[in-house]
Amino acid sequence: LSSGTSAAEKMGGAEQRERQQRAQAGFGGWHGGISSTHTYIYADEAKCDQHMETFLHCIDASGGSSENGFSAIKMTALGRPQFLVRLSEVLVKWRRFFHQMAVEQGQAGQPALGIKLEMEKLQEALANLGIATKEESQQWFTGEKLGMSGTVDLLDWNRLINSRTKLSKLLVVPNMQTRQLEPLLSRFTEEEDLQMQRVLQRLDVLAKRATEKGVRLMVDAEQSYFQPAISRLTLEMQRRFNGHQAIIFNTYQCYLKEAYDNVTVDVELSRREGWHFGTKLVRGAYMEQERERAARIGYEDPINPTYEKTNEMYHRCLDYILEEIKQNRKANVMVATHNEDTVKFTLRRMMELGIHPSEKKVCFGQLLGMCDQITFPLGQAGFPVYKYVPYGPVQEALPYLARRAQENRGFMQRATRERDLLWREVKRRLLAGSLFS
Repeated sequence: LSSGTSAAEKMGGAEQRERQQRAQAGFGGWHGGISSTHTYIYADEAKCDQHMETFLHCIDASGGSSENGFSAIKMTALGRPQFLVRLSEVLVKWRRFFHQMAVEQGQAGQPALGIKLEMEKLQEALANLGIATKEESQQWFTGEKLGMSGTVDLLDWNRLINSRTKLSKLLVVPNMQTRQLEPLLSRFTEEEDLQMQRVLQRLDVLAKRATEKGVRLMVDAEQSYFQPAISRLTLEMQRRFNGHQAIIFNTYQCYLKEAYDNVTVDVELSRREGWHFGTKLVRGAYMEQERERAARIGYEDPINPTYEKTNEMYHRCLDYILEEIKQNRKANVMVATHNEDTVKFTLRRMMELGIHPSEKKVCFGQLLGMCDQITFPLGQAGFPVYKYVPYGPVQEALPYLARRAQENRGFMQRATRERDLLWREVKRRLLAGSLFS
């Protein structure tokens, strides 16, 4: 745990730090047993470089085996995970402050993209809170050419945190007790700042290699306390590399309550800036761990309350992206699912919206060894379909596969169905005299 604690946290309140460390002790590794999920434990920068080299080999292998291949990476392998936690906290607090201002302006409960703060009222609120005078906030917004229409939306608000400049000087959130804007990363040591820069450099190396090899790079989703930072860094990569086609794909977990807001905000950003939106949609892999952590630390459970609500969220997000494909053909989605109903929903909506499989704007993905009765018919019908290939030492691969089986409810029923279909095909071939054709 000591290697995962930043300089700023070591200077924080002892009681809060002790509580968080007790809660963290069971998260972020294999500590939770066979159903736990792997998070890379930060050792040193050399280990992160080794992980980058492994990802480069994956990209090379994918580029040499098929056209339009994919390679997946995990952000926690490329740097110190605690940096991602701290950056995520800042981004979440910054967004919450925006929504707090929305409540003040009578816009509570609006969808994220529907909120438009009146510039004059926002400046008055900042002045009343003692955060900035009206003149100071005016310079703040005009410096980024924001609020020209008299309103500020969430994308405008997010632009105030500009990762192209030194983050530690810009990441500020209001402390409602001291009534001041505080740069939460100001206590980062010089070495921690260098670690952050190295993460960005490694991502740049991987994205350039993927572009050279004609491979799409999928950034895997991870726990919600990492995810805002992961998504933010992924968006920066998409801005740089998705100008002409979708090379970088972000991943959205639809068991999160805020999944739809996240998807719609990022799609709108791609529209405004003119780059190609690429995403993989999944249901999610960290439910038990997320809920246990929320209960221990004491924040709202980020997961949808039921499996049915997660299904609804998945289809809602997917439908939004399919509509975007119909409108401007600049969005791309991998429907990563073992759920037959979701596959049928996708095929029906594609037909209704006039999205042809040959456009390759929609593709499907299943784990190697799972749900072949979905994968092979899709491929035979001309749809782009992929098998996600996990690999590694047996002691690491088996818990991963066990967790995947656990998270896919009804997996054993589908396995029985797959066995019955295979037996039916064997009998058909025997009767036709073409067993091995």
